Amino acid sequence: MEVCYQLPVLPLDRPVPQHVLSRRGAISFSSSSALFGCPNPRQLSQRRGAISYDSSDQTALYIRMLGGDLRRRGCMTGPGVQSTYECFQSSCVIFKQLSTRDVRVRSRAGFETERRGSHPYIDFRIFHSNSEIEVSVSARNVRRLLSFQRYLRSSRFFRGITVPNSSNILDDDYNGQAKCMLEKVGNWNFDIFLFDRLTNGNSLVSLTFHLFNLHGLIEHFQLDTMKLRRFLVMVQEDYHSQNPYHNAVHAADVTQAMHCYLKEPKLSKSLTPWDVLLSLIAAATHDLDHPGVNQPFLIKTNHYLATLYKNTSVLENHHWRSAVGLLRESGLFAHMSLENRQLMESQIGDLILATDISQQNEYLSMFRSHLDRGDLCLENANHRHFILQMALKCADICNPCRTWELSKQWSEKVTEEFFHQGDIEKKYHLGVSPLCDRQTETIANIQIGFMTYLVEPLFGEWARFSNTRLSQTMLGHLGLNKASWKGVQREQSGSGDDVDPTFEEMDSDILPQEPRLS
Repeated sequence: MEVCYQLPVLPLDRPVPQHVLSRRGAISFSSSSALFGCPNPRQLSQRRGAISYDSSDQTALYIRMLGGDLRRRGCMTGPGVQSTYECFQSSCVIFKQLSTRDVRVRSRAGFETERRGSHPYIDFRIFHSNSEIEVSVSARNVRRLLSFQRYLRSSRFFRGITVPNSSNILDDDYNGQAKCMLEKVGNWNFDIFLFDRLTNGNSLVSLTFHLFNLHGLIEHFQLDTMKLRRFLVMVQEDYHSQNPYHNAVHAADVTQAMHCYLKEPKLSKSLTPWDVLLSLIAAATHDLDHPGVNQPFLIKTNHYLATLYKNTSVLENHHWRSAVGLLRESGLFAHMSLENRQLMESQIGDLILATDISQQNEYLSMFRSHLDRGDLCLENANHRHFILQMALKCADICNPCRTWELSKQWSEKVTEEFFHQGDIEKKYHLGVSPLCDRQTETIANIQIGFMTYLVEPLFGEWARFSNTRLSQTMLGHLGLNKASWKGVQREQSGSGDDVDPTFEEMDSDILPQEPRLS
């Protein structure tokens, strides 16, 4: 068996809580003795999941192991029960399959089964005949956000020792440059790619936790920091790292942009802590569990999500319901009343559903009408909520308004995701979706069309609402980036006037779902 890191050993002197045993994939153990709640130890090899803690039971450490890892590392070989018992006797173990700081557990189980909630995994084997099916076993890195150093720093918490300023128990672990970057998290030139590297791929967890602390939400809503950390870990895990664009880095970028908008004078003096809380959660989860393909693809492949949501805002509905599932699983707001929790879930849904690009014209028309009439009153809760919807829409497609160095990277990533979908559609003769054919489309054409027909109208109206330095900066970057792509276009085609006609001809409801370009 590989060398293991040994985490703080916590004796378990009372039965494992039923809510832990009932969770799919959850097993609980300590160094003291038995396998709890599982009469057949071999069943453990079928479990899968993530590290989790229950702050109400500080004498236990619960770990959901990934199926297959125990067998590969010798924990489920030989006689079975004895070797399993010895493995668990060694204490709470995280296998040494680590990068420098990050705890990573690798799974070679092949194609993924259902994860938490309705996992929209696209199994392309269904397009083959049975004789052609070849089950490939590909390793999937599942990032674990609580590093060995963080375990050591927080071990006092699990031993029941009071930690001064506990709201910063996990926030003070950032080192050097990452911590310096967080001090400038409100800067529009914030480089989320660099921050992701400095946090070893944990940008969403690190940034969102910091913003919760920065806005005073932990103290105001009396949030359990371990439950908050656990929730953010699960959120980041449920983004698909193999997606070039719709991944946790995009979610972190949108969350950072949302923070910048919340600081705008009109909003900062009117928003309540409740508004800020909803905004940050919605931004962090707005693309949760995105499969890397758009809504038309799900519809024409008869995916069950398309049927479940009746071909309407399919992905957005799934992102919302997945977020609600994680909120309930983490118990982050379990101390709130049922009425408040239901209101929160509903309003988070309103924010996430507003990011449906097929509803762009509807929201933009409403926004423009309010601005023409001058009747927006941020003292009105409904008006504030509408402005937050528009802010999230802006944050979601703000990449063309970033600096060229950042915008160009996002453009390449989203186009690659489109082209990957087009390659799949060609392979299985499904009909290539608009903007997804790498043989006829170019990054420059797609970006110019996207900026002209979607980004410029939205950010023009936002600048009317909030005519600040930030708004002018975003419009300035937008103009420069569009000119840069036109220069690329001229080099490629010899003509500077070509704009992808797809954007002019297609109806908004068949645009690629959530083309969070740039």
